[in-house]
Amino acid sequence: MSMSQQDEGLVEVVLERFSTQRLPRALALKEKVDRGEKLDEYDLNFLQEVFTDAQKIHSFIDRHPEYQELAAMSISLYKEISDKALENEKKPA
Repeated sequence: MSMSQQDEGLVEVVLERFSTQRLPRALALKEKVDRGEKLDEYDLNFLQEVFTDAQKIHSFIDRHPEYQELAAMSISLYKEISDKALENEKKPA
């Protein structure tokens, strides 16, 4: 299946943002929660933005299954961060 110019542009923007902004920030958050730290408001806003953007590109991922594995791995990483952050929040101060 050939990709439309609009989809090609979306891929370029999303992959660039993911590699230069989202992934490095996610890995830093993972390190933070793995140390037992709690997420601050800035961190939570970042995660909310990521989840909002993920919903926006859901139909793209459906149209282009070649990106499903990357999307699934990304979602898994964000889920790990969220789960660990919640666990950290439940710990007594």
